[in-house]
Amino acid sequence: MDRFIELVNAATGWVWGLPMLLTLGLGGFFLSARLGFFQVRYFPYIIKQTFGKMFTKVEEGEVSPFAAATAALASTVGASNIIGVPAAIMFGGPGAVFWMWVMAFMGMGSKFVEIVLGFKYREKNEEGEYVGGPMYYMEKGLNMKWLGIFFSFVLMIELVPSIMVQANSVSASALEAFNLNPAITGGVTLVLVGLVVIGGITRIAKVTEKLVPFMALAYFIGAMVIVIVNIAEVPRVLGLIFGYAFRPMSAVGGFAGSVVAASVRWGVARGVYSNEAGMGTAPMAHSSATNDHAVRQGFWGMFEIIVDTIIICSTTAFVVLSSGVWNAPGAMDNPSGLPAAAFTEFYGPIGGTVVTLSLLLFVVSTLIVIIFYGEKQAEFLFGLKFSKVMRYVYLASIFVGAIGGAKTLWIFLDIMLAMIIFPNMLALFLLHGEVRELTKEYFSSEKYYLKDVGKAK
Repeated sequence: MDRFIELVNAATGWVWGLPMLLTLGLGGFFLSARLGFFQVRYFPYIIKQTFGKMFTKVEEGEVSPFAAATAALASTVGASNIIGVPAAIMFGGPGAVFWMWVMAFMGMGSKFVEIVLGFKYREKNEEGEYVGGPMYYMEKGLNMKWLGIFFSFVLMIELVPSIMVQANSVSASALEAFNLNPAITGGVTLVLVGLVVIGGITRIAKVTEKLVPFMALAYFIGAMVIVIVNIAEVPRVLGLIFGYAFRPMSAVGGFAGSVVAASVRWGVARGVYSNEAGMGTAPMAHSSATNDHAVRQGFWGMFEIIVDTIIICSTTAFVVLSSGVWNAPGAMDNPSGLPAAAFTEFYGPIGGTVVTLSLLLFVVSTLIVIIFYGEKQAEFLFGLKFSKVMRYVYLASIFVGAIGGAKTLWIFLDIMLAMIIFPNMLALFLLHGEVRELTKEYFSSEKYYLKDVGKAK
């Protein structure tokens, strides 16, 4: 068994190196280029259409574009933002943050394309809700139902260990901060998540619409205070990030040193884990939105990446690097605890509590949405009734993961993620021409862009 685990880990390390960098990095660059780098050309307009329209109301029972975006954002804003970023810094060096930013920029193209395709090929289920995602555009757009089935099946299975990992991070944090029994944490988390997901996408959207902005803002403010107090360190931090993105860094203090390949590997992995661009999950939430054009909904993918990676992940990186906790003695022993250490050092005991509570909220919101994603896979594969069965399988996984069960499943997490990313990116390459045409239509139409900027005749 140990030999098998070694082989899986070796395969995972290789896949998440050059193959994933080429697929997601160059893939995102290619899609962005084919769309004329819309994320740069129309940046002010897109910001106005997203951040400027956050509180636009829709009819009762409908899902607003912002609510759909926060549902998708609830999946991306999770443990990765708080404990994943310091892990990337400790194992890949400060230069990993640069590669995380690169993946965010490239990912805007991938995420836009997949959301637009998901919106275009969505359909209504038996309950009158819109459903969409890669499995639908693979079946209807590519006429490759077998690929949609493969994607859907792997994702449905992959979400079991993913849920367990998230639940375990909650119980471990609660045990560390409050000495709370993991079984109690698991039971409470199961009930909280269950009460929301049983209500379907409308209730999920209503909860995440309120929870995500609150939890993200609370953590961001707390972190920014630390960065502002250490403002003199910011130029040095930027020097570390850009300086060691292309050259190795020797050991210093509690940091063991890194090579460029490790910076790329950890930066790419954190970028993907964090914003999920190219993974194919976000379109499942966005497909439920009420909007007048697929392209307008696609803009919310940029919104997610800006909030998730550019704002929250970067804030965590600056806290860890500017406070100096990353090169303190013993830092390598517990990279995940570095944000809590920085907050505790600055705010006292309440600081660690703030990070722990933020992590709890982040993970609960993530669990709510990824269970919804899992249900959509089961619905596509086996129908609406079976999706209800999988809902309870996923809820049970919360408790099993919280008490530390089935840890051997976790080693398959990264490799299974790769197995959904590759077919989804293939579909984006093959179908991006349709998105290009829809984008041209949107920006040249008097019903949409020209009307918005006051240039309609």
